[in-house]
Parts: sequence; C-alpha cells; structure tokens
Amino acid sequence: MATKILTEHINVPGIETFDVYRKQGGYTAVEKALKTMTPEAVVEEVKKAGVRGRGGAGFPMGMKWSFLAKPEGVPRYLVCNADESEPGTFKDHYLMKNIPHLLIEGMIISSFALGANKSFIYVRGELMYVIHILEKAIAEAKAKGFLGKNILGSGYDLELVVQPGGGAYICGEETALLESLEGKRGNPRNKPPFPAVKGLYQSPTVVNNVESIATTAWIVNNGGDAYAGIGIGRSTGTKLISASGHINKPGVYEIELGVPVEDFIYADEWCGGIRPGHKFKALVAGGSSVPILPANLALTLANGEKRLMSYESLSDGGFATGTMLGSGGFIVFDETSCIVRNTWNFSRFYHHESCGQCSPCREGTGWMEKVLHRIEHGHGHQHDIDLLVDVARKIEGNTICPLGDAAAWPVASAIRHFRDEFMWHITNPQEATQPGAVYRGEMALV
Repeated sequence: MATKILTEHINVPGIETFDVYRKQGGYTAVEKALKTMTPEAVVEEVKKAGVRGRGGAGFPMGMKWSFLAKPEGVPRYLVCNADESEPGTFKDHYLMKNIPHLLIEGMIISSFALGANKSFIYVRGELMYVIHILEKAIAEAKAKGFLGKNILGSGYDLELVVQPGGGAYICGEETALLESLEGKRGNPRNKPPFPAVKGLYQSPTVVNNVESIATTAWIVNNGGDAYAGIGIGRSTGTKLISASGHINKPGVYEIELGVPVEDFIYADEWCGGIRPGHKFKALVAGGSSVPILPANLALTLANGEKRLMSYESLSDGGFATGTMLGSGGFIVFDETSCIVRNTWNFSRFYHHESCGQCSPCREGTGWMEKVLHRIEHGHGHQHDIDLLVDVARKIEGNTICPLGDAAAWPVASAIRHFRDEFMWHITNPQEATQPGAVYRGEMALV
C-alpha cells in the first residue's frame, strides 16, 4: 500500500473532533516540536524533506521559510492560503472539511518554526461551512492548551484567526491575499519587496498552502529524511490530486509522487479508467491554468517513456509536449468533449476574475473570450486562430501576477495540440453549432 501522510485517518468516524484526532496520534508533533526542538531545527527538517509548495508553484517550502526576514522588534506572520478557487481543484476543501485539526497542528508547528505569534487561515469566502468547522476546531485546541498563551508550558504564544476570503480568484495570489487580509481590494502587489521582507502589515510574512502546512506534522514526527525517501527525485512525498471529468471514480486521492499517469487514470485504486464505452482524449493535469495535453502526450514522454505524476515528468518537453502538476486539479476528457467549448469556458473564467490592474490581462482576457465565443458559436474566421496565439503571447509574462499566464497557457496549448478542431469549428459552422456536436476528425484517442 502507498504511504498516506495526510489521509491515513481521514475516514475515522469523528476525526474532525479534537478527542478522536488526539487518539489517532494528533498533536504529538506539536508536543515534540515545542518541547524538544528549536525553531531552527524544525525549519531544517522541512528543508531536508524537500517538500515543495502544493498550491501550484512548487517552490521548496523550507527554502521559502529560510528567506523570512527577522528584524528585531517586528512581528512575523504565517498566512495559510486556503482560497482554493482554481477550476478543477478541491483537495484543500476536502482536507479542511474532514480533518481540520491536521491543518491546525501544522499551523502551530509552522508558526513556531517561523517565530510567528499570530497566524491566519484565509479561506475561500464561499466555503462558510468550512470556516465554521475550522473555528470549532480552533476553539477545541485552545481549550486543551494547544493554542493561546504559553502553549504546553513552552513559553510560546500563538493566536490563530480564520478569515473569510474576498470572493475573488485573484485573492489566491499571495500578495493580493495579503491586501485582502488587510481590508483592501485584492490587487496583487509589485515585487520586490517580497512578502518574506514586507508582507502582512508591512512585516515579514510567509504564505503557504493548506496541503503544504498540513505535511509538517508528519515531517516533525518522522523526520525530513523519511519524507524525502517517499516520491521520486526532487518530487518528494505525497500529493493530493483532485480527480474529475470523464472517469469512473472522481474524488481526492493521495498518491506518492512518481506514479505513472496511465496507472493513476486506469487503476482501480484511483480513477478506475475512462467511463464505459468511451476513449481518453485530453488531460488538464494541474488545474485550469496549466497547458492541456492530448491523450498520447499525457501518457508518454516524447522519448516514449511513461509520463509520471511528478513535477519534473509532467513538465518534460516544456510547453511544446509537456504541462505542469500545478495544484493537482486533474481533469480528464473523453472524445465527447469539445476542446473549443472548454477553452472558451476557461477564458470566460479568467476574464471575469482578472483584477484589471494590468492592461495586457484586463484587455487580453476579454479579447480571448470574445474570439473564442465567436468561434464556438459559428462566427469564427480563419485568422482568429493566429490572433488568439498572438494575444496569448502578448499577455504571457507581461503582468504583475501569474493570472495573465494562467489565462494564456490553456488557450495557446489548446491551439497547439487541437488546431484541427478549431479549424473544423470555423469551416463547418452549421455542423459545429448543433447541440452536442463534437469534432470527429483525426485524433490521438487512447
């Protein structure tokens, strides 16, 4: 059986309560960290583990912690980014809903390591019931002496606050999140200065994802070397994958990084294969913002080797033949899916969620949505395909935050791999606009 770091006890009845979580070994890592370790030692274990940020960027968590400025007399903050809004991603929601104390234990350990005495969990505003679950769990932990003043007699104090999000995808970008947390409009900040130097309230701040923070309890209890021994290469540990689309068993799965993509899709342990009577057409491997791949490139690398569920293997080949692990929003499409319609749908989302601060993103996302709309609805022109590529190219890399890139990559990759399908929509508008019509031309189905 594969190692389960985050979900080993998630199906235990009552695990959302303090008492049941404690009986399953909960909060032993807090006791170990506060009673037997220094903050520096905790940071060192996280560095050894090689755990990479699970929110999408994949930056080494221990390295991020080591960048935190430590000026005398200035407070430091830890902020948990639980503003999970990436289409196709729902693993943080799953974790907070079912085992909230795992996140709280991770927040205590991480705050101790960073020298933060007040920390925040910024939760997507639509998930109000999850906010109530977290607040109840925090109250339980505080009543048992694991939060508040002088935790476990260690002399360490921590106040933990749950903050409802601002109702915008852009608030998942760490500096926009900090602006929102301060009560301002959620606009990304220019960097530098980075949050590690001037973050929340212009003080040194670390922003980490729910899944990233939740791993720290296991790392403290078992050691960074043990965590690094799981996975493959620089993709250490396990990863939560939000699997959806045309598969037999959608849901959240914890996998050891390095599992072949083919096994993840077809094995009964995970997705259970494509729905009966249909074939695999395309894959979005890491949430709506990553490049889409046709089935053949999703399963195998350009050199013929099997593609793996790891940061390195999924990105192998660059954007020409590869994609990204991202946030783990794993969306599978069969041959009944219209790539043009799906790309238009993604573009609608990014146009709606652009904060409007940067002209390339504000204007470009709208242009892409309009052009895709007319192609999908039978009014496209042949030059529209190259126009979309040109607009995407002019957005990418020209904005303050990565939302522009997130909007451009799905469009550029869809055209790169499914250009014939776009052309079919343009040259056969009457057929393409019929209800349920999909491209049936030459495709690499699996």
